[in-house]
Amino acid sequence: MERKIRVLIAKAGLDGHDRGAKVIAAALRDAGMEVIYTGLRQTPDMIVEAALQEDVDVIGISILSGAHMTIFPKIKNLMTEKGMNDVLLTGGGIIPEEDIMKLREIGVGEIFTPGAPTHHIADYIKQWITSNPRY
Repeated sequence: MERKIRVLIAKAGLDGHDRGAKVIAAALRDAGMEVIYTGLRQTPDMIVEAALQEDVDVIGISILSGAHMTIFPKIKNLMTEKGMNDVLLTGGGIIPEEDIMKLREIGVGEIFTPGAPTHHIADYIKQWITSNPRY
């Protein structure tokens, strides 16, 4: 039996709006992925630790608070420190295009803004996993 893609979805920081994260989690489950949702108000340390414990292939961050230029780099640095170079860091939220470009430069994957079709997110993850096999 083929191993399912394991995705951790997290709401980082003080952002208390999680409807989008729950929609994405459900869509990825419907696309055949195993999804772990960490809930609200997660710190970068908590997110990376959960990702390690759950042995995920993907970390997806939902962020609407404006703290994306702090949260994503912190998570990426922690992932590097823990040797998680084979795990995709992606996410979405209200993030300006110029910040998306800066995040891509530090190794963050695709960033999805509000209104992105959920099947595009699932397709992107599947494509990334196919192009970057862990096993």
